[in-house]
Amino acid sequence: MAIVWRGDENAPDALQPETGRLKAIFEAMNRAGLRTETAPYDEAHGAAFAQRLCQIDAALVWVNPVDKGRTRKALDRILRVVASAGVFVSAHPDMIADMGVKAVLHRTRTLGWGTDTRYYETPAAFAAEFPKAVAEGTRVLKLNRGNGGIGVWKVEALGDGMVRVEEAGGEAAIRVLPLTDFVAQHRDAFSADDGLIDQPYQARLTEGMIRCYVSGRRVAGFGHQMVRALAPPEAGPAGRRLYSGPTDPRFQDLKLVLERDWIPQMAGRLALSLDALPVIWDADFLLGPKNAAGVDSYVLCEINASSVFPIPEEAPDAIAATLLERLARDS
Repeated sequence: MAIVWRGDENAPDALQPETGRLKAIFEAMNRAGLRTETAPYDEAHGAAFAQRLCQIDAALVWVNPVDKGRTRKALDRILRVVASAGVFVSAHPDMIADMGVKAVLHRTRTLGWGTDTRYYETPAAFAAEFPKAVAEGTRVLKLNRGNGGIGVWKVEALGDGMVRVEEAGGEAAIRVLPLTDFVAQHRDAFSADDGLIDQPYQARLTEGMIRCYVSGRRVAGFGHQMVRALAPPEAGPAGRRLYSGPTDPRFQDLKLVLERDWIPQMAGRLALSLDALPVIWDADFLLGPKNAAGVDSYVLCEINASSVFPIPEEAPDAIAATLLERLARDS
């Protein structure tokens, strides 16, 4: 099997998995009895890369959808060809297109993890509907495709047609501008990024984000982080993400409902096979309003499926176990 990341096959460290960031993945695969190969990808060697992958049994891919101005489009074309030749690919590009984009938040909005999520597929729909939504309360607007907080904006109505806008990614300053100008500035999203997703701002953001790491259909661990992006000034500095295994007692209620209800329901809603879900993906949750009994609710704010890393130390062995199951089933 090959482990794929974006890199140069001629770089000095390309053939030294024991020193790279995916070291734990290689070690887990070796413990499971799988023979691994390094497969750094770069566009300049795409043809040779494709030929090589067609000779193996499985390819596990860690490549971001957007990275320093580069996209995955050429790689995804290769992976589709490789998969059609019988190689197991995770995550398959078609799977990423179904569950690893922000539109999934709208398609699954009626599940237990959903909220008042809207999807604007055309500039006209955005111009007509978003002003009404933001007039009702602060909203978070997201590009359909992106990562690392790029293309995520908190928009708050100030009255007299003005809005306060804060971007999650990068160092962009908070802006105050007419809402009509803000709407006009985002027309490009409908040609390059397949529209805009709009959710209510979650007031409990300052209590942290819970990332559930999932291998196939089973939770493989958690990450909890006090986030600073889009938080009010009094929230203080961001904290680093703290990882824990699948038995972390703080998140067992979330784990139960995710495995029992939400993952199967998501698969059904998106017409996906549970047995084809990526060997590693994650779902990010914010705390929603408490119910009448004082029990937390959870709001899904993102699913990542294309390049999930870093991960809890328990996750690599879970990935190896899921991969062995898939290969045994397909043999």
